[in-house]
Amino acid sequence: MSVRKRDFSSFKGEVSRRDGYTKSPTSSLAAGSSPPIDHAGRFPSATLTRQRKKPVFSSYLDLPDLSLKIKQLCQIVANTPTSRVEPALDESGHMVTHEDAEEVLKLSYGFPGAAVKFFRWAGRQLDNRHSPYAWNLIVDILGKNRLFDAMWDSVKTMRREGISSLATFASVFSSYVLADRVNEAIKTFEVLDQYGVLQDVMSLNSLLSAICRDGQTSEADEFLKKVMDRIRPDADSYAILLEGRENEGNVIKARTTFRAMISQIGWDPFNVPAYDSFLTLLVKDSLINEAVGLLNVMRNNNCSPGLKFFKTALDVLSNKGDLPAALPIWKVMVASRIMPDLAMYNSIIGLLCHSHEMELAFSLFDEMVYHGAYPDSQTYNILFQTLVKNRKVHDAACIFHEMVKNESQLSPRNCEMGIKLFLDESHPDMAINIWKHAVQWNITIRDESANVLVSGLREQSRLPEACKYAEEMLKRGVSLSSKELSRLKHSLSKVQKDKLYEKLEK
Repeated sequence: MSVRKRDFSSFKGEVSRRDGYTKSPTSSLAAGSSPPIDHAGRFPSATLTRQRKKPVFSSYLDLPDLSLKIKQLCQIVANTPTSRVEPALDESGHMVTHEDAEEVLKLSYGFPGAAVKFFRWAGRQLDNRHSPYAWNLIVDILGKNRLFDAMWDSVKTMRREGISSLATFASVFSSYVLADRVNEAIKTFEVLDQYGVLQDVMSLNSLLSAICRDGQTSEADEFLKKVMDRIRPDADSYAILLEGRENEGNVIKARTTFRAMISQIGWDPFNVPAYDSFLTLLVKDSLINEAVGLLNVMRNNNCSPGLKFFKTALDVLSNKGDLPAALPIWKVMVASRIMPDLAMYNSIIGLLCHSHEMELAFSLFDEMVYHGAYPDSQTYNILFQTLVKNRKVHDAACIFHEMVKNESQLSPRNCEMGIKLFLDESHPDMAINIWKHAVQWNITIRDESANVLVSGLREQSRLPEACKYAEEMLKRGVSLSSKELSRLKHSLSKVQKDKLYEKLEK
């Protein structure tokens, strides 16, 4: 992309150490969505972590793999008094590209004064031809540090050079909202046309997004009502509001917004984010019948939420152990031809096992591979644990063998439970198989459970194997109880195999 030569002489951009709450021009800029996006659609790595009064910024210290040049330039910006930044940069001997300048600015949010000095210095090297993205970063750095007068100086320069854009004002919107100055954000929106940016639904959504993300959805909703006569909201407008309501947990106001959306734009199969947010809010508020009813209405209108909703819903209901609520949602999902992933299968299978619905659990287990969801260790452990608890010896053995074939692992607790069950039910070979599995995968089994294996083999007159695994356990640091060793010695003496015990003693 060619970039015209630009004049820096009129860009004051001076940054004072005041608190940043300086009076802005009457054309006050508004807070939008997020830091400006680069040409590839990426957000800068210096995105701030939101705190109400004191934001925390990323820096070069968070990125250990930076090139030496970028690291040294960032160090100068971060550690040099503002008045000395430009001389220090000159002394570094570095030459910068447009990409270098952008990278340093992205990592200099915590040092606005020094960042401006670097911007000027780099501009001279680049023949006063900074990229629009670098300018947007300067706007964002100044705004996020509440240095609004300096921010406006740079915005005005961008306007004169014809490079201000919606990305510029998205940054300004965001900065004002984060500074608790929503009214300034709204005033900015009203003067966008003076800066060559349309007051259209895209810019409106940018403003709504910034306000809602800060937890002030009611203010965004009120503003939308005021401008609806001249700017018709679209599906994204309502999706933004509904996501805000979801984050607030406000079901009542979310219902009002949802009804207004259907009234204004109707049922739109592509409006998935809005459906996701509203339905997720209903499920989180335990309004399952309402959610299922709405899902059926949506199906009749050829609409459906996305995988995000179904994943969240199953996760919430799984944590609550609420199978009666989860099953209808699962059925609607399958009927809508939305294919569940592995985590969702594990959630519903876990719920079914917990509710003793083993037939349906195995039915889903059998079908999951046909939907591209291959069982993992969690899947097998859920089924194995339930089968062991219900003393389903044959089924537990089948699941174990399939699990081993697919190179999955039992949990330590399931190893212990399995060994005990198979010994209790006179299946010592299966108990031995589980011990071997634990050894192969280095699964830690408690000494108490290891003693159970030796004891069980001894009681079932399999003394050579009892001695063999006792010896293996001792070599692995397992403590065999003196009581069990005494019993083993007594059993070996009875069959005149004292030498086996002497080997263990050594």
